[in-house]
Amino acid sequence: MTNNNSNQSLSDLADLPLPIWQQPEIIRWSQILANNYRQLLSKELIDSVDTPEQLSAALFHASFVIVSHGTQADPILSYGNKTALQLWSMSWEELIKTPSRLTAEPASRETRALMLEQAAKQGYISNYQGIRISSRGQKFLIEQAIIWNLTDEFGQKCGQAATFSNWKWLK
Repeated sequence: MTNNNSNQSLSDLADLPLPIWQQPEIIRWSQILANNYRQLLSKELIDSVDTPEQLSAALFHASFVIVSHGTQADPILSYGNKTALQLWSMSWEELIKTPSRLTAEPASRETRALMLEQAAKQGYISNYQGIRISSRGQKFLIEQAIIWNLTDEFGQKCGQAATFSNWKWLK
């Protein structure tokens, strides 16, 4: 009987969803993030990874923020690593349904839109700063952010991404 229970437990485990960084589409997206960063900035987004799976895990668990959005008219967030999820006080499910403009407070959205337009024209921008707002209404200043364009493995535009490791909570 214990063997039967053991088999039942194993089959239950097989039904559990994979962690975010182990999902095939996130592994692919992690490669897109890292490949475009390398191509545009001539440096690595993260060091010391050998496989696509290791890259995906390293990016998701990085101590710095990585976020991206798609190419919709009002772009929806497509990725946020663990640090981003914590900073914006969101679950993965909430994040991937959020228009990226909502990560900035209303007064900062025009400046943010201009910055994204500039990055779209140039390929990337660095040393960006701006005020953002969490899902709980907490404001924070991001500093020294890098924003870069994303193209997939077929050369098609698929979004923009940002990374930063410096932020300050505002009152």
